[in-house]
Amino acid sequence: MTDLSRFSINQMTVKQLSLPELVDACRESGVGNVGLWREPVQSYGVEETAKLVRDAGLTVTTLCRGGFFTAIDPDERAAALDDNRRAVDEAATLGTDTLVLVSGGLPAGSKDLHGARERIADALSVLGPYAEEHGVKLAIEPLHPMYASDRCVVSTLTQALDLAERFPAQQVGVTVDTYHIWWDDNAPAQIARAGAGGRIHTFQLADWTTPLPEGVLNGRGQIGDGSIDMREWQRYVEAAGYTGAIEVELFNDALWARDGREVLAETAERFVAHTL
Repeated sequence: MTDLSRFSINQMTVKQLSLPELVDACRESGVGNVGLWREPVQSYGVEETAKLVRDAGLTVTTLCRGGFFTAIDPDERAAALDDNRRAVDEAATLGTDTLVLVSGGLPAGSKDLHGARERIADALSVLGPYAEEHGVKLAIEPLHPMYASDRCVVSTLTQALDLAERFPAQQVGVTVDTYHIWWDDNAPAQIARAGAGGRIHTFQLADWTTPLPEGVLNGRGQIGDGSIDMREWQRYVEAAGYTGAIEVELFNDALWARDGREVLAETAERFVAHTL
């Protein structure tokens, strides 16, 4: 296997592995970077996870996820901010400087996309300075438009950057994820825009395969199995000045049903084959 120095395995790709199993599998596969998710980290213990990955020599590239800022009810909004402050604290403890944000969908009964996006901006105005104080950057992730109603009203890099640019780049930037933006002709220009402003905080890969499964959430394809030219998108982010880790984040029931160590090794091999 060729150079894996920039490859990062997102924990969700091999969620069937416990944290100790994931750390062992990374050692065996020569993988030095990992993106973590809050729920399994909290279950294992934040401090315990930090020690586990630190002792293994792993770098935590991101923590997923904060966000869900679109509620209208004041108590729900306050609770969301409290939870996101905890997410920032967890990221800092784990030693990563990037918290990925999934902004949230439309509240029940609402059809106001503009209002939902403004409530995201309101939340970022509070959370951005808090994150900066803790050495953590917020990375708004635009999700494919099919998720706009229930999961993320930010559907394009243009929309994500319009939000992010209201705040300093050291506070708020974007996540570039191939699965969500590959269809958008405007995305390459927006990647350049993000790079010029120092706002590409993380770069993630997943392929687009069809037919999508029922429920669509777990439809991310293994690299090389679908329609996306990974090298093309890597060229865009590198031309924009991004030199950081490249995370592979897959939600895929068929992959989760397999041996996690095999999936990790396969994913690393696909990364080499389709990006280097």
